[in-house]
Amino acid sequence: MNILLDIGAFLATARAGSFSAAGRDLGVATSVITKRVKRLEEHLNTQLFVRTTRRLALTLDGERLRPRLQLLVGEIEETLATPNTHELGLTGSLRIKAPTTLTSMFFGDICAAFQAANPRVKMEVVLIDRSVNPLEEGFDVAIGALPQSYAYVIDHPLCPYPRVLCASSGYLASRKRPKMPTELVGHACITFHTIGTTWTFQMETSTLNVEITSNFTANDSRVLLAAARQGLGLAILPRFLAQSDLDSGLLQEVMPEFPVEPLWVKASVPRIKMNKVVVSEFVSYVQKRFAEGVPDQVIPAF
Repeated sequence: MNILLDIGAFLATARAGSFSAAGRDLGVATSVITKRVKRLEEHLNTQLFVRTTRRLALTLDGERLRPRLQLLVGEIEETLATPNTHELGLTGSLRIKAPTTLTSMFFGDICAAFQAANPRVKMEVVLIDRSVNPLEEGFDVAIGALPQSYAYVIDHPLCPYPRVLCASSGYLASRKRPKMPTELVGHACITFHTIGTTWTFQMETSTLNVEITSNFTANDSRVLLAAARQGLGLAILPRFLAQSDLDSGLLQEVMPEFPVEPLWVKASVPRIKMNKVVVSEFVSYVQKRFAEGVPDQVIPAF
């Protein structure tokens, strides 16, 4: 049993970034966490963390062992979990990562409806606007539209996530309107923090990456929309968020003949978690709801 406690302390520390934060997460003293991690290191005969006065980082061995130990813990938890029965209904817990804007406008209703239909299920929805490895960060399901994929994690496509390059009428009146993606160099650009300053456009037979200059960045699309409305520059926005402003003329689409590379909303699940009944049932429910169609005010018809 000690080895399981030691592995849990290691995984909690890797996830939280410090011994003290791991102690808070597990409800034990920092000294207990450090003792357990040291004991695991002695058992494995390797160093798992590089310790300095300013930060804590995984060693190469720590990086290599982390996903394997996470899978091991998941298998043990699944083996020891109380079986679901038809009489009791679906039971268990779900920890879900989801993007802020999509969740507040649509996905949050899906989570609430699932829990209402399965009141014995305990749900935690965490809003994070970046790509997350659900295996390493302790999530059962991660909803997102960013293209990153991870080892031991299965991606379940849900629906397209169309985006549009746009700017305010005022900004376009004051600057030469770009006609080619390469003409974006020199323009003021508004960027989504996680995607960065490389914008990808679809050409006839290929894609084109353009490095742009960002004068305003944020990790929430609604903040980027506000900046675009103020005329701060060109922005790539989810079409569902920009559509009403495009319809009214407050924003204008730029270079529609060179579409922004599309993304897909997906549900990413650690492979071991798909054996958990409540997880597989939730993923099936989410796929069904998205297949029925996301409301036009959230993501236009696709």
